[in-house]
Amino acid sequence: MKLPAFLNFITFLFTFAIGFSQQKEIQIKVHHVSNNVYMLVGQGGNIAISAGEDGVFMIDDQFARLTPKILKAIKTVSEKDIRFLLNTHWHGDHTGGNKNMEKEGAVIIAHENVRKRMSTDQFQKRRNRTIKAAPKGALPIVTFTKDLNFHFNGESIYAFHVHNAHTDGDAMVYFGSSNVLHMGDTYFQGKYPYIDLDSGGSAQGYIDAIKKALLIIDDETKIIPGHRNLSFKTELKEYLAMLEEIKINILTEINAGKTEEEVANNIKLTQKFDDLKYGDWFISGEAIRRTFYRSLKK
Repeated sequence: MKLPAFLNFITFLFTFAIGFSQQKEIQIKVHHVSNNVYMLVGQGGNIAISAGEDGVFMIDDQFARLTPKILKAIKTVSEKDIRFLLNTHWHGDHTGGNKNMEKEGAVIIAHENVRKRMSTDQFQKRRNRTIKAAPKGALPIVTFTKDLNFHFNGESIYAFHVHNAHTDGDAMVYFGSSNVLHMGDTYFQGKYPYIDLDSGGSAQGYIDAIKKALLIIDDETKIIPGHRNLSFKTELKEYLAMLEEIKINILTEINAGKTEEEVANNIKLTQKFDDLKYGDWFISGEAIRRTFYRSLKK
């Protein structure tokens, strides 16, 4: 075997070993939230399930490769079938297991824009990549435009659309009797949000989505964010205040005729929140400044 080919082979084995090791290390942790509602944390978006006499109602399903572990985790709570799977939006870390869950018998539900985006190749300009259309079995077969009610496991489960927030197909889900709200990626607890402008998301829509959530919940509501830790109303109000302050700061710069590069390089615009570690995860201070600039400049 020639040296370049040998090196490529070694690289492949090394990459495979790392991937296998990381997969082996991922654990699906189950947290009881309230009554019959649980949060499952692994790799990707936070999953919620309602487990009761009617079966399992599931929100999001992370990645396909994690399905066996997710199913095993659900079985520690309920032996009943997964009856419904609702996707909060179209991104793969929330819908990657759809095809597997469909094979388990779950009826997949989402906002109509989720099915539209999953049905066709999606080119993301800012990341310069194309995400291929999902297979038929992964697509939602029930879609809605505004809201939807389920009467399941002894409570009313209310799913509702929020416009052009994280994407153009976001849904939040409120478990009435349990007083739990799953916000999907309209809330990245403790960190700057990823607002997918290429998928119809917007800074103002993101802010408006959180305002809508605050109208529904009370001081006792448990909030499941799309990523990170279980939250509550006081923390969500602080998150909203952070986003609104950044919006004002960026708009001031836009009105003063500043360019995107000038805004992106002006650390002071988000310094207060950078210092609180909002930018030390997926989205940095510079990234959130660019996102708000691009969104508000339109």
